[in-house]
Amino acid sequence: MRKDEILRLLRTLQRELKVEELARMLTVSPLSIRRDLSKLHEERAIIRTHGGCMVAGRAALETEYHLKVGHHFDLKHSIGRLAADQVVAGSTLLINDGSTTFHLTTHLAHKAPLTVYTNSLAMIAELGRVRDIELYILGGKYISDLYSLRGSLTEHVLELLSIDVVFLGADAIDEEGRCLASNPEEANLTKAMLRSGRKKILLADHTKLNAEGHFVYGTLQEFDLWITSQGLDESTLNNLAIEVEIVEAKP
Repeated sequence: MRKDEILRLLRTLQRELKVEELARMLTVSPLSIRRDLSKLHEERAIIRTHGGCMVAGRAALETEYHLKVGHHFDLKHSIGRLAADQVVAGSTLLINDGSTTFHLTTHLAHKAPLTVYTNSLAMIAELGRVRDIELYILGGKYISDLYSLRGSLTEHVLELLSIDVVFLGADAIDEEGRCLASNPEEANLTKAMLRSGRKKILLADHTKLNAEGHFVYGTLQEFDLWITSQGLDESTLNNLAIEVEIVEAKP
């Protein structure tokens, strides 16, 4: 099929291809190529560009992942900046693949040297560029939508690690102070991460309170600190049996 041939060319050449270029290569009309590209885009096999396309590899996954990272950007960025104050040079950290924890990684360069373990492939570009950060990626099943690794293999590796500080996110926090994940696999892995750290810090903005989440991985009481944003009412804060630090969103 011509669509398969387009994908073969994209993967072989590893660059953007224009509609006219593909039409010449495959000896068909530009209109036919545009129809093929529309179908491939619907199948999420390619990324449409101005006048052409590129293969939907890492760039596409990062784009989707960073839509979550960019949601409530100022809140998450401020939380990440304050979370970095909890890091001491020479520490060993574990950071899960949450969109808020990603913002922590953007503030760690000046805290090096560090050893960092994560199951997030999206964090490689941010942490891998810092010479004095020794980065380890936890193995496991590849979850393409979140650009991360999970599963029993990842959980087994965690049993062998000695972690100074673990930073975790949450999809939701309910009224009883339970921290929730969106699926059982994520909950099991996050539960194992929570057990592995000597100090445990939750990074979750105030919108996570009573948000949608279905599977419990822990409770607020299991954390040493919750770093969050303004928006929690005073009665809620008074009922929490946990130290809370609240940040203001800053650009």
